[in-house]
Amino acid sequence: MGLIGILVALALLIWFAYRGWSVLLVAPVAALAAALLAGEPVLPHWTQTFMPGAARFVAQWFPIFLLGGLFGKLMDDSGSIASIANFLTSRLGTKRTILSVVLASAIVTYGGVSVFVAFFVLVPMAQRMFEAADIPRRLMPATIGLGAFTFTMTALPGTPSVNNAIPMPYFGTTTFAAPGIGIIASLITLAFGLWWLARAEAAARRAGEGFGAIVETPAPIDEKLRERASASGEFDPAELEHGQRADAEPPFIAAAMPLVVVIVVNFLMALVVLPRLDFAYLAEPQWGGTSFAAVGGVWSVIVALAAANLTVILLNFRRLPNIRQSLDAGANSAALPMLTIASLVGFGAVVAALPAFTAVRDAVLSIPGGPLISLTVAMNTLAALTGTASGGSAIALAALGDHFLALASTYGIDPALMHRITVISAGTLDALPHNGTVLMLLQISRLTHAESYKDMSMTVIVGVVISLIVVLLLGTYVGSF
Repeated sequence: MGLIGILVALALLIWFAYRGWSVLLVAPVAALAAALLAGEPVLPHWTQTFMPGAARFVAQWFPIFLLGGLFGKLMDDSGSIASIANFLTSRLGTKRTILSVVLASAIVTYGGVSVFVAFFVLVPMAQRMFEAADIPRRLMPATIGLGAFTFTMTALPGTPSVNNAIPMPYFGTTTFAAPGIGIIASLITLAFGLWWLARAEAAARRAGEGFGAIVETPAPIDEKLRERASASGEFDPAELEHGQRADAEPPFIAAAMPLVVVIVVNFLMALVVLPRLDFAYLAEPQWGGTSFAAVGGVWSVIVALAAANLTVILLNFRRLPNIRQSLDAGANSAALPMLTIASLVGFGAVVAALPAFTAVRDAVLSIPGGPLISLTVAMNTLAALTGTASGGSAIALAALGDHFLALASTYGIDPALMHRITVISAGTLDALPHNGTVLMLLQISRLTHAESYKDMSMTVIVGVVISLIVVLLLGTYVGSF
């Protein structure tokens, strides 16, 4: 009955979340249903299991969500995202429209800007470019998606995305884990996506299909979509309407500088500065009895995002119409996504505490092929079911992270390789049709699944799956590098 309770609870969570119900409400209800069906005490699981699990996630990741929200809003209100996008598209021109849009999407998101913030700049820009080049607008989401939420969120070493940060405390790694593996995966994903888009563009031209009807973009975001999006991103879309945008864009160098600061400072803190300092005192009870390996990666991202925020403000102090409103909106944008994912983690904590979960855990860990395969299956399954890479990986690692680390030690696998495979795996099947990021991009573009999802699935799922297979082969036969 306990296993049936877990399955029923998971089905309830998926169904109601898909229908647009708030995960803040659905996750505890589903967790308590699982406990009830398992014959476990309900109230203790709510206050002593669910809440500590959710609270640990908030305590660990609040700084990154907060600083990431501030950075996205400041980059948007200062006009920096638009400046970067316009610079790239003007340099590459309409003959390389698809490449221009992919690179613009990749650069701003790799630099730490939330995809939801980027969409509201990239979609109108892409529409202008696609119209000028007479490329079907139905290919816009696949093009933006390739650059915005594939390799820059999961594979490229150093990306400050929450997806890339979540495995760090479990494996004692940094965002630069397994850089060679990550770069290879990124190149495969990018190359396959560009090949598919070039093929689709050529087929459309042969068929005489042009841009199509002009529509006003971006479309407004409804409340139901906001709830879905909050589970799959780090920025509450509702806050995009708050604050005030600059009347003029900054020069390209000034606009790009904060993105450079994020990557450079993150690299220096993670691999040069912090490792040379003595943090032995962290083992003392007053610091939680932790270690530098468990917190160093998180600290590096925090310092990098803080430095980038300060850079945006200093370079655009006179350009930003109302800094306080922008800061308030950025801070508020972090609350709903953070609590939404924390609620999913609380749900996972209750499920992991049920006696029947032992059978689930043993089944996952004993999947033929070794730890890398079982890790891949676990991440893909939870990301697909929940429709969120960050939520799926957070649930899986909270329940199984220690077990995977122990298996890595037993099999002699570098934890950095486990980190990279975790992130890439979580970023594959999460982009199924019910994913909040997919839904958000389609609505902003005023396109439907029927029009655009086939090409999206090729660029944001199939290409990533191919890169994941290559990574698994390299990891198995070569190891981490």
